[in-house]
Amino acid sequence: MDSKGVTEQPTSFERPETGVDPAESRGALVRASTPSTTHSTPPHTPGGGTALPAQARTGDTPSTPGTTAPSGPSKEHPDIAGNGPEHSQPSVAAEPMGAPPSSSEAENLGEHRPRPVTESIPPQPGTEQPSASAERRTGGAVQPGRPTPMRRDGDRLRFVGAATRRIARGIDLDEIVMGLCRATVPTFSDAILVYLRDPLPVGDERPTGPVVLRLRRTDRIPEERDSENGFLPAQQQPEPTELSELSSLTAELCEVRPGGALAEVLRGVRPVFADAPAARAALPELLGDDGQLIIPDGQRAILAPLRGRRRVIGAAVFLRRPERLAFEPDDLLVAAQLATHSALGIDKAVLYGREAYIADELQRTMLPETLPRPTGVRLASRYLPAAETARVGGDWYDAIPLPGSRVALVVGDVMGHSMTSAAIMGQLRTTAQTLAGLDLPPQEVLHHLDEQAQRLGTDRMATCLYAVYDPVSHRITIANAGHPPPVLLHLGGRAEVLRVPAGAPIGVGGVDFEAVELDAPAGATLLLYTDGLVESRLRDVWTGIEQLREKLAATAQLTGPDHPPPLEALCDEVLDMLGPGDRDDDIALLAARFDGIAPSDVAYWFLEPEDAAPGRARRLARRALARWGLEELTDSVELLVSEVVTNAVRYASRPVTLRLLRTDVLRCEVGDDVPQLPRLRQARATDEGGRGLYLVNRLARRWGATRLSTGKVVWFELNRG
Repeated sequence: MDSKGVTEQPTSFERPETGVDPAESRGALVRASTPSTTHSTPPHTPGGGTALPAQARTGDTPSTPGTTAPSGPSKEHPDIAGNGPEHSQPSVAAEPMGAPPSSSEAENLGEHRPRPVTESIPPQPGTEQPSASAERRTGGAVQPGRPTPMRRDGDRLRFVGAATRRIARGIDLDEIVMGLCRATVPTFSDAILVYLRDPLPVGDERPTGPVVLRLRRTDRIPEERDSENGFLPAQQQPEPTELSELSSLTAELCEVRPGGALAEVLRGVRPVFADAPAARAALPELLGDDGQLIIPDGQRAILAPLRGRRRVIGAAVFLRRPERLAFEPDDLLVAAQLATHSALGIDKAVLYGREAYIADELQRTMLPETLPRPTGVRLASRYLPAAETARVGGDWYDAIPLPGSRVALVVGDVMGHSMTSAAIMGQLRTTAQTLAGLDLPPQEVLHHLDEQAQRLGTDRMATCLYAVYDPVSHRITIANAGHPPPVLLHLGGRAEVLRVPAGAPIGVGGVDFEAVELDAPAGATLLLYTDGLVESRLRDVWTGIEQLREKLAATAQLTGPDHPPPLEALCDEVLDMLGPGDRDDDIALLAARFDGIAPSDVAYWFLEPEDAAPGRARRLARRALARWGLEELTDSVELLVSEVVTNAVRYASRPVTLRLLRTDVLRCEVGDDVPQLPRLRQARATDEGGRGLYLVNRLARRWGATRLSTGKVVWFELNRG
């Protein structure tokens, strides 16, 4: 047979009116066409059932009246004598029942393997059986309602090709197991049970503990009424203890005992018939005590171990009903091929699932788990990977609280969207957080990021935009390193693309970065994004930026000129501008709504570093609290302000700053020119000092200290009322 023309064909000699994929599980059963007038109706058995015809052997003579068997090779049916062009190999002795296939046979069924044609069901005494040639000419050999048997190597070859293609279409574990079930039922078997290890080992890891098999899926021929043929004949309906109740009669979990019969069969890897001595002892262990009820007599069940790349990962049991033709020795090769392809696919699916899990975990750790809630600004963010198969990338965003109630807004994009890009992104994000903690200007942050990218490698390039928002002054300072410009949505609904110097990407080296300071009015929204939002194969970056600006303006019109759109809904609307073919890259989006702090809620003073500074600080704080109506906090604020200012003026050489901010909490900030940060310690009983920070830690809601380029700031917060 010419192997180059192998296609998916029905696995029988009958010619159905429409093509049926042998690997489709829920397609209609392949049924024989109405017998020709030249054939007589198959005789009935004494018990009332209809006997299946015996499979024809070479040289059989037709028993149907009106037909004559050829005495030699036929031109119309040259394969009857076994020496035609389709089966030109000489016949060989049959393999013993249950003989294991060789490695070459199990891996490649594409070679011609001649086999003797055996009878699956012997003919009934006293009945005449039609020959293979008569069956092939008339299509009247198999009764309606029964799957047709595979009678030659070509049938099995076509079935294996179609089944393995269906199994290979699966990506995850469930798809592969379902592909195996639906490819084999009903063409190869009437039912199947698939057991897999629980848990499934991943890659080269060595599982610990006993080997446990869990019933993953069962499948069988449905018994629903067919619109054409109705139910199967009454004598063909299985008993309740047969294939109709697989999951209820079989054990869900099975622990493989070391040295037991099931362990020996799994170790042997080769499929075996259920009536083989090894299988007879292994099946009760696998299926449970009640599972024996579903095993038909004779060679109508095959136990096939599922072996992956490293170890056995499960087992499959193929079952045929008693009224159907029994399995033949060559069907063991088919079961071996199905088991091998399924096991390798399951191995790959498990590895793919582990990689997807690692990618998800990596992405979650690289990006902020939650955004901070700094004073005077509200934040929202979105991240979309390039595709489901590339869940990590080099895009990132961040919001970092800074001293003085300021906040740093960062968005960046490392070239590519792979694990390497994600790793570089994580290093750059960590570096940006460290530099932000030093309270460096935005242009200095980008300069140090550029140096860090060059240390990581010569081809490590990224774009980044770094902005610092001050809610007290209502100003924002922005520096750019080759990143798309941000868009500012004003309260009235006007969207503006901010004019910031483009700069060179991070990693180029030897480039100075510029920073610009712009107004950030209350109620405005700043949108930072990566190029995946505005650039694709269908549009250039500036066209996408203009579409983004128009989208923001149109969204703002829906809420009116006096009310900005909700921040979370605004992010969703922005992402909706992407069409089906517009996503070629990762997308990171960071939106900041500027609320600011009103000047009436801010009190700011300079104090000379002298002994009288703590007393003056207490008086100024008392007046500010009386003006704000917060007299109940006077005692606590005076005590804490006095302690912090005393520590500051003790070592400062320049004026000390004192600032009070009234927001949802009362915040006090004391700044000096000494870079050393204070440290909380337990004072001894004989010490005269060292208890100031201890009092701050006990009375304040929160407190902290931040190093600045000009010194440090110590701050604390108290709840209002």
